[in-house]
Amino acid sequence: MTISEQERQRRWRFILGDGGAESLGFALSGRDAQIDAALGALYETRGEGEEGAPERRGGLEASAPRVARWLGDIREFFPTSVVRLLQQDAMARLNLRQLLLEPEILQSVTADVHLVATLMSLRNLAPSRAKATMRQVVQQVVDELMHRLTQPLEQAVRGSLNRALRNNRPRPHEINWERTIRANLKHYQPAYKTVIAEHLIGYGRQQRQAVKEIVLCVDQSGSMATSVVYASIFAAVLAAIPALKTQLVVFDTAVVDLTDLLADPVDVLFATQLG
Repeated sequence: MTISEQERQRRWRFILGDGGAESLGFALSGRDAQIDAALGALYETRGEGEEGAPERRGGLEASAPRVARWLGDIREFFPTSVVRLLQQDAMARLNLRQLLLEPEILQSVTADVHLVATLMSLRNLAPSRAKATMRQVVQQVVDELMHRLTQPLEQAVRGSLNRALRNNRPRPHEINWERTIRANLKHYQPAYKTVIAEHLIGYGRQQRQAVKEIVLCVDQSGSMATSVVYASIFAAVLAAIPALKTQLVVFDTAVVDLTDLLADPVDVLFATQLG
């Protein structure tokens, strides 16, 4: 058996679970057995449902210590992208949302936008002992997204504002001769006693003027939860650009202006009413 064939059988064994062990004739041991146990806790078939149909419900159940151990195991065995997918499946398949209100569980999860959206919908149910940890988890995700989004977003917005003030491809009647000459003095040619303009600078065209006031209107209904997270961070980045006036308004059955909270996107998220 080649290595590639062995790896193929190994992966099929993970997919099929205990039910595929006999048909494949492929046994797992060591670390692979631990990985299989972690997957089985979430996906393994246990018992029968109505009319004898298999009932896939996993083996985690509503035990905070057991879930905390399982979260630690999947972080050890799988890359972050897979961990996030497994966490989402656990919430959907095993109804573990309520366990997110336990501090020890919150400290064990791998945070992402979907988790933040879930926490925001549960925060009014959270006991006081869990609220500080909940805020730390939200802050972690916000910081990560701010780090990824701030620079490219600021560059795009500032570039748009600058293009509105300067026309770098002017028609003859649009040339700003004073600025063009100043910018090209280094290209003065003594032999010709003249300036040869390498770059022409024109007056900004009225129709290309950039928008300097932005109002973000965000639907905060439950189905839009992840979009609210991104929009809050987007608004906070825009609000930090002095040349822009940014407002954030959220709505469902009522309209709420959250502009005054834009200095801290975490405060914005905790002020929304997701659900």
